[in-house]
Amino acid sequence: MSTGPGADSAPAPTTHDSPPGPPGGTRRSSMFSSLKIRNYRLFFAGQVVSNIGTWMQRIAQDWLVLSLTGSATAVGITTALQFLPMLLFGLYGGVLVDRLPKRRILLFTQVAMGATGIVLALLTLSGRVEVWHVYVAAFAVGLATVLDNPARQSFVSEMVGPDQLQNAVSLNSANFQSARLVGPAVAGLMITGVGTGWAFLANGLSFVAPIAGLLLMRGRELHAVQRAPRGKGQLREGLHYVAGRPDLIWPIVLVGFIGTFGFNFPVYLTAFADDVFHAGAGSYSLFNTLMAVGSLVGALLAARRGTSRMRVLIAAAVAFGLVELAAAAAPTLWLFALCMVPIGMFGMTVNVTANTTIQMGTDPAMRGRVMALYMMVFLGGSPVGAPIAGWITDAYGVRAGLAAGGAVSALAAAVIGLFLARVGGLRLAVGWRHGHPTLRFVPKERRKELAPVA
Repeated sequence: MSTGPGADSAPAPTTHDSPPGPPGGTRRSSMFSSLKIRNYRLFFAGQVVSNIGTWMQRIAQDWLVLSLTGSATAVGITTALQFLPMLLFGLYGGVLVDRLPKRRILLFTQVAMGATGIVLALLTLSGRVEVWHVYVAAFAVGLATVLDNPARQSFVSEMVGPDQLQNAVSLNSANFQSARLVGPAVAGLMITGVGTGWAFLANGLSFVAPIAGLLLMRGRELHAVQRAPRGKGQLREGLHYVAGRPDLIWPIVLVGFIGTFGFNFPVYLTAFADDVFHAGAGSYSLFNTLMAVGSLVGALLAARRGTSRMRVLIAAAVAFGLVELAAAAAPTLWLFALCMVPIGMFGMTVNVTANTTIQMGTDPAMRGRVMALYMMVFLGGSPVGAPIAGWITDAYGVRAGLAAGGAVSALAAAVIGLFLARVGGLRLAVGWRHGHPTLRFVPKERRKELAPVA
């Protein structure tokens, strides 16, 4: 049993669970190597079941709100209420996660979210549900997420240790996206067959699996991480830590723009399915399923990739925005649906690359606060972006809303990429390698080295 980084990990200074060395020294592992660890297998299996239920509830919730109100803005408000607690209290949640045992926090949050799903199911099945009930349920789930997200993200390192951290983070994303393949499809069948209430009930019961997985874990096999002592100024300390780390700031800034303006799919996809293509819940489920296919591919490629590089993050973010622009102009349902695959792939590449870059570069004692800031920026932007997207959709059409989100995402990535290139003394180089064109940043000094001698 290992209580620290493990005998096979690289020597690390000062902490019990230090992040691995620089990306250049990261070893390429097999795609599923972290599943060899028993505690992580239990966690992974529980999350598969719970994530399927979560996706079922997301689809059912959005469709129920649209059915009750007929308004894309109302769907945006629901999304905003679910992520508003993260925006308001996310950093405080990170402070608590750094102080408290993460497994106990996760047991509490899983019970709370499961209970919320069951209550919403009872209201819907009894025919008494109103839109404000859905608003309250969304806000309640958001409150649990304030603790659940940073705890779940940082608990991964305690299960697998630093050597397997990048692989496990990528597999978590693949897990979530695999469930996304099943959840929307099942939700679509349940909505059209027996109603949204049963989808809510299935989600509430699905939390039994992760709760059981957490209870069955062997505490002695977890990697010990030094918890932050209770004290004043810990929130400010976390912000100062990130402020002094440009390698953490810029991924957070980029995912903030994309999360706020580019990831408002509950607003866009419901409106495309209902208003543009007039195809109903089945097409909405199809859009989400195809996006999940692309996201799963992106997550698995990230699990196989040996390093997390800033240039991969920037390139994927630009591509994500450009494909959203293409989808906004798609004239037919099937062309729009096909665009969901690359949107999912590039969006997941952005998410996983930023996530692993930040986790692997953060001191374990600060990881809860840093990941809370990351999740607050990424998910907390929805209370701002979702109502704006809903308003643009209602006022100018869903095509304009999706195009605006794609344009902001691509522009933000391009500006940040050019800024980093300028600060780092880089220039854009276009070349040809192995029969394919290449586009990359190289040091400006290289131009002098290649210049002919007079």
